[in-house]
Amino acid sequence: MRPSFVTLSIAAAVAALPGTPLGYERALLKRALEQRTDGNSSTASCLGDVAETATAPYTNVWAQISAEDNRAVWDFVHDPALGLNLTDPEEATQTDNYVYFIDTVPVNKTDVLAYKAGGPPPPKYARVILFQGGKADPDSQEYMVGPLPVSTTTTIQPLDYLYNGGQGGRVPFNARVFDGPRSAATEPLIAETMSSIADITAALFQGSVYYGSEDERTNLSATSGTPQSFDGTQSFRSILFRLPGVASYLTPIDFYLLIDCTGTDSSLYFLKGFVTKERFFETEVELRAAFDAGELVQDYQQTLDADWALVNHKDDMGQRDLEDRFAPSSIELGGKRYKVDPEAQYIEYMGFTFYLSFSRTTGISIHDVKYKGDTVLFELSLQEALAQYGGNQPKAANTVYHDTYYSLGTDMGTLLEGYDCPFGSTFWNVSYHEANTTVTNTDSICIFEHDMNFPLARHRTGGGSSDYGFANLGVVKGAALTVRAIATIGNYDYMFDYSFHLDGSIEVAVRASGYLQSSPYYANQTSWGPRIHDATMGSLHDHIINYKADFDIVGVNNSLQVSELVVANVTQPWFPELGTFEQMKMNVSYKAEEEQFDWAPNNQAMYVVLNKNETNKWDQPRGYRIVPGRSDIHLSIANSPWSRDNAAFVKSHLAVTQQHDNEPFSNSIQNVNLPWAPQQDFAEFFDGESVDDTDLVVWFNLGMHHFTRAEDVPVTLYSEAYASIVFAPQNFNDQAQDGDLLNRRWIVPNKTATGEYVLEFENYGVPLPTCAVQFSEPVLGIEVDVTT
Repeated sequence: MRPSFVTLSIAAAVAALPGTPLGYERALLKRALEQRTDGNSSTASCLGDVAETATAPYTNVWAQISAEDNRAVWDFVHDPALGLNLTDPEEATQTDNYVYFIDTVPVNKTDVLAYKAGGPPPPKYARVILFQGGKADPDSQEYMVGPLPVSTTTTIQPLDYLYNGGQGGRVPFNARVFDGPRSAATEPLIAETMSSIADITAALFQGSVYYGSEDERTNLSATSGTPQSFDGTQSFRSILFRLPGVASYLTPIDFYLLIDCTGTDSSLYFLKGFVTKERFFETEVELRAAFDAGELVQDYQQTLDADWALVNHKDDMGQRDLEDRFAPSSIELGGKRYKVDPEAQYIEYMGFTFYLSFSRTTGISIHDVKYKGDTVLFELSLQEALAQYGGNQPKAANTVYHDTYYSLGTDMGTLLEGYDCPFGSTFWNVSYHEANTTVTNTDSICIFEHDMNFPLARHRTGGGSSDYGFANLGVVKGAALTVRAIATIGNYDYMFDYSFHLDGSIEVAVRASGYLQSSPYYANQTSWGPRIHDATMGSLHDHIINYKADFDIVGVNNSLQVSELVVANVTQPWFPELGTFEQMKMNVSYKAEEEQFDWAPNNQAMYVVLNKNETNKWDQPRGYRIVPGRSDIHLSIANSPWSRDNAAFVKSHLAVTQQHDNEPFSNSIQNVNLPWAPQQDFAEFFDGESVDDTDLVVWFNLGMHHFTRAEDVPVTLYSEAYASIVFAPQNFNDQAQDGDLLNRRWIVPNKTATGEYVLEFENYGVPLPTCAVQFSEPVLGIEVDVTT
């Protein structure tokens, strides 16, 4: 069905409007709001229809393998002649060999640079993880299959070169992803144990029992986090029980089951114990004795009605005045000012050009960023989203999440126009491979230009006049292009933004909204978080999001300059009466070797990635400054047994390393279960190599120390859980990058012979637009009319 129209008609008759320039602008806005038509207007759409088409200068070499290649690789590895003895994952148990997933081997930078210099396209390889439970020494092994497309020259070989932990792409069975078959193997022990104490849980928790996940009598849900091993020699689960439902993260009960599930023989799995009332019971006999003695009566009972935890309108909270009106929206009044090549995932905007790519594990990445033809970044990509919890309970104390472990990219779902992204955004799908098929998540990336809600530049010159309050006024409109995706990973919706600003700066931001992973409430545990409902405590935790920025500032040879503000005690002969006094001055140095480091106290240091061999007009080395934004943090704890050696990448604000093709990632997707013997040890990246005048990579962390609160119910709010960083030109140009922008106003009041003022108003050929706004609201995939 065709949507209705709301038309904003903006006239350009400047002479007809009296008053000051500010009055002129306000009058135009007032007229725009008053003029609404019946939908038959022939004016252009304010939403700009579709973006104009660009043509990518070369093939997107970072793109994932195609659906056709995925199917061919699937058939290749299942060929009996290859001898891998693979079972269909739908039929597999943990003692079988089967494909966990197929993705894409990251392309080598050296190959890309050679291709851009006129060489052949880089070869394409599939990244295949096989779970090999049927081997004498069961494990998980990554393989590379290629070159693609599959042909007589295609081979399979271990994908070992990406990892430095000593076993290459191999992960011991006990540390591999705890997938469906492994969970199924532990279910009989869990069901048997909980069934035998159903009378206890029913008495303590309002009739709550667990007889197994498929048993109709069960009215509890079981959950366990990671890690589930320390070094791959053992495996365990710390299981928390919750009331089921869409908001189960907020309805835990105070009952934990600890089991050992080492190895592939589930008959050897055993109970480690129970935890409730802050007490550990090694056996059912001990638990039952305490229950019979009346020692386990709960102080707080979890609510059975979870409506309070739903993200819906709460009638009991009433309604704010005027909230029945539609909220303000950002729209592209003048039409889209960016161009795209959807097939190549290539974008052009106001001097910027760049490519996108997608991975099932890390989501979207940005590649080959240029500003006005000069290279800035070879790669800007998410590496990991880590969360570590604290608490005096097994689940909270034990929990460290690495979200790539859950294939973060596959959780980038459909975005709602007008709410997740502005009306009129450009939407792209993402696709990933599952077994021998390819899954497409529709409208999972949005691209939009938006008002910054502040001018890019502004200044009034000279003194004011009594009639107008100012003399000359120059103001430049602020705008940016944002690429956005939102990944719903279990209980959190992470919003990932990459924004390109008119001045040449690039901003990376992340926001978190969603259900807290909560714990049962105890009055004596407030150091782990506050009470947020009847029997629920918000568990204290850190969110740390790790990124990679492979800078190529006008070439690959770069350096990291540090300009530190220090206190200098000086004397100056023109101030003899002051003697020695303090001044600030700048000590400039360069990072010599690979290093992890933190932001300087009080932000009294500037970090610039620059090219010593390329200078601007003023003979200054061209570079980009790394500007801390909001909440640039690192992990609060450094020596937890749950993140001891597999999380070095989140234990500093920043790091700089020399670029190597065999160090494309700071982490590995199966590292979370190897905190004592990591597959990928980021600390090993720092081996004394030079980062001066060479190809370097900056790694940085954003995130939130989540001091949980009642306002996290029902969900954490994006407005508060927000972190950002900016890369800003630092002598990259010869002057500020606003002089070539036409979206500006220059206003000069000139006094006539009669003493009156005449306003000279220059719009540089960009008048306020005349356009129509077209809205539609999708409901279950169906467009319906919204009459405004």
